[in-house]
Amino acid sequence: MAFGTTEIAILVILAIFVFGAKKIPELARNVGRAKGEFQQGLQEGLSDSSSESDMDRGGMTEAVADESE
Repeated sequence: MAFGTTEIAILVILAIFVFGAKKIPELARNVGRAKGEFQQGLQEGLSDSSSESDMDRGGMTEAVADESE
């Protein structure tokens, strides 16, 4: 479902009436920050943690594994 220019214009005018012209940039900034934090959290959740990497080496840290070789 795509929005046309008429629908977008109506939504913008409605947002100005509801939030006021001074609040809209602040709301947009907060939405952008929230999106960035969400994406950063997803990246952290998808990447291997150091403890997971240690478990791949039998529970040894990388330094200990290098010493034993």
